[in-house]
Amino acid sequence: MIHPFKHFITITKHRHKVMHYCFKIGIGWQGIFHDLSKYSFVEFWNGAKYYTGKCSPNDVERTSKGCSFAWMHHKGRNKHHYEYWVDIVGEKYQPVQIPIRYLKESLCDRVAASKIYLKKNYTNDSSLQYFLTHHHAEDIQTDSAILLERWLRIVAEQGEKKAFKLIRKINTYEEGLGS
Repeated sequence: MIHPFKHFITITKHRHKVMHYCFKIGIGWQGIFHDLSKYSFVEFWNGAKYYTGKCSPNDVERTSKGCSFAWMHHKGRNKHHYEYWVDIVGEKYQPVQIPIRYLKESLCDRVAASKIYLKKNYTNDSSLQYFLTHHHAEDIQTDSAILLERWLRIVAEQGEKKAFKLIRKINTYEEGLGS
């Protein structure tokens, strides 16, 4: 069954939560434009068609079709996804370093998505656990992965309020990695 209204409410709640976090972390302008592609035809229609309310419709579409057209559209237009940051290096595709502002948006996105999907089962370490179990080292540039994991650990250990206050001050990889 297609659920356009439920899907609309879910993606809009997610966008608003990310927007809120982006302002807290110092990238409010990015938050305003976060995930606007989710309202495009391919992403919205497939999201409504495969909506369950318990997981990403992209996962359901992928199971049904063998791939997710909505996800391929989404990751190619949204720089806060590490999958966007793949380029030809030498003679093969490899992940490249994610600019710090998009890495911050990625953090906001992950925390918000965990809260929206897990609802009352959300804990401060939910986003970290998802990252640790769903990303592969070869898919994200090493320094980007280290810094994102470090930030997710701060959220897990100190809570989002303290974490966002600390992370807001970080503007370079050197500051974030302590180099």
